[in-house]
Amino acid sequence: MPQNGKSVPKSSFEKLFSQEEANHLLPRLEILMRQLQMQATSLRERVEELSVDDPSIVHSEFSEIVARYPELRSFTASMSDAAGQIEALGCILKDIDLGLIDFPFDSGDEIVFLCWQSGEPAVMAWHSIDSGFSERQPLPGAPKTYLN
Repeated sequence: MPQNGKSVPKSSFEKLFSQEEANHLLPRLEILMRQLQMQATSLRERVEELSVDDPSIVHSEFSEIVARYPELRSFTASMSDAAGQIEALGCILKDIDLGLIDFPFDSGDEIVFLCWQSGEPAVMAWHSIDSGFSERQPLPGAPKTYLN
């Protein structure tokens, strides 16, 4: 794994994962990610419906929209709960729509992120702390068919 001269202190993360620990969490993370994605879709659909009668919300901050339409709080509360459960496991939720979750990992040389996308059968890639999904690299022995 990389040796780019930049290192992140191990204490920057509450938990560092092994590949096996990350893989062990995937069934639970898959469920939580699907809940998040379904709630996000429902929330977007409801905001779109509301915008028909109130076109001003298209240009409003999200917090203003929720304040104006309290019915949206159930969506945001559910999403916040699922995201909180992911983060409580020590994982980093990167993108709901793409289903991306990172796991801090000690590569021996530096701290990097193991990277998983919802639907992948296992954690098979990593990327540096400063990069993201588009720059992920295969873990040793991982098939490259799942990368990017």
